[in-house]
Amino acid sequence: MLINDTTLRDGEQAPYVAFNINEKLRIAQGLVACGADELEIGIPAMGTREQEDIKELLSLGLNTRMMTWNRAKMSDLEASLRCGVKAVDLSIPISDILIDVKFGGNKRAMLKELEKTIVAAKAEGLFVCIGGEDSSRGSISFMKEVMTLGAELGADRFRYCDTVGIMTPTQTYNDVKALTSLDLLPIEMHTHNDFGLANANALSGIDAGAVSVNTTVIGLGERAGNASFEQISMALKHLYGQERSLDALEIRSLVDLVAEAAGVSLAHNAPIIGDYIFSHESGVHADGMMKNGRAYEPFDAAEVGCQRAFPIGKHSGTGTILYHLNALGVQTDKRALKNLLPRIREIVTSRKRVLDNVELMNLYKESLCL
Repeated sequence: MLINDTTLRDGEQAPYVAFNINEKLRIAQGLVACGADELEIGIPAMGTREQEDIKELLSLGLNTRMMTWNRAKMSDLEASLRCGVKAVDLSIPISDILIDVKFGGNKRAMLKELEKTIVAAKAEGLFVCIGGEDSSRGSISFMKEVMTLGAELGADRFRYCDTVGIMTPTQTYNDVKALTSLDLLPIEMHTHNDFGLANANALSGIDAGAVSVNTTVIGLGERAGNASFEQISMALKHLYGQERSLDALEIRSLVDLVAEAAGVSLAHNAPIIGDYIFSHESGVHADGMMKNGRAYEPFDAAEVGCQRAFPIGKHSGTGTILYHLNALGVQTDKRALKNLLPRIREIVTSRKRVLDNVELMNLYKESLCL
């Protein structure tokens, strides 16, 4: 299974986001270090500055395929060729809505343009992915027509795009299964997160036979974003049993870099990389984790550069209090602990913040006097 990460293209298309070249170079290096198989690195048709950035990214000599995004137009392809890329996505609309918007409803003219650009790209020895924009609102029969044309002309892949994020996992599976059953072109998934289903839909596509999935770091992208690089990577590793390289220090660095460059604050409970997702406050959970580190975690915190914690909060039990006091070198008195828990719950509920060790020690000392 391939991850084709598009942080440097679709991720940067998120509103209010613009990466400078130093950020782009570091993001590309971080993605490769974390196991991305392919990178989509920009849109040459945007102009000279974008083309210069793409050339610098290519000059890194990273051991991964680097691809540009293009409309299926000769002018776009020529801009990509000037950059020296060896792989291109040639995008056409699939739904009647967007064919009408972009080609006045003229499918024949659109397919003729696609044919011309594929032939030219293959003549240059390029890897060609046909980007099926808005596939999820198009028909299987038209996608079959596009894929048949592409296969005849030597295209290498078809990108199924849920451009406005309207699919469910079941619908995605059925659509992609119908396409993979045609045995025309390998399928790549491109999913959006408007209903919070980008990851689920991407994985459903994989279940149906897709061989590649587009991701972005922290799910950055247009509107609600795309499938998440770190979440898909870990899902493929732990849920699908695929061998993937995801270095703990590198993934923390990459996530922090993209978040800072995009001006995005990470949620504390963000899957895979959230600060709090390895924190156990519930007495039952904390007790279980203290006895067995696999009790309430699907993978080890250290794998993604996080640390396990047992915050002292409203739902903490005696085990958590003992854990912290013992770590402070305190020989505890059970009677004092009995008096301590109600006081901790009252304080935390009132101020909406957990206790630190100094506060715990002071409360414990006070409870000894009761």
